[in-house]
Amino acid sequence: MTMKKVEIYTDGACSGNPGPGGWGAILSYHGTEKELSGFEGNTTNNRMELTGPIKALQALKQPCMVTIYTDSAYVSNAFARSWIKKWQKNGWQTSQKQPVENQDLWQVLLELLQTHQVEWIKVKGHSDNEKNNRCDELARTAIKEGRGA
Repeated sequence: MTMKKVEIYTDGACSGNPGPGGWGAILSYHGTEKELSGFEGNTTNNRMELTGPIKALQALKQPCMVTIYTDSAYVSNAFARSWIKKWQKNGWQTSQKQPVENQDLWQVLLELLQTHQVEWIKVKGHSDNEKNNRCDELARTAIKEGRGA
């Protein structure tokens, strides 16, 4: 059976860092879009940038070929620059021998990547990318409304 091809846009936001945070995601499949968002009371921007793709991938009901668009250099570089492989090889330590931040979320994401074939694409944030801007709006609205996913 051929895998479905899904596009996902994600973004995370934080009011203060740390502080209240939100994430947003748009899943697109054959012209149909689904918006997701959520809130955490005390978090960081990087945790929210990771939570968006995690929640979006968890929403998929079967293995898919996924293209994830993110404006987060933190998230995209972990894969594009093989940081994640180096962290794993070094026992979840950075090149400075410090524990990798957000290891719990990275491990959840890695588990999801065992199910789905994912390509990561870095987009410029706060520019003319309509879907990225909408994800930012979803994340900020979640913070404002203080609502969970």
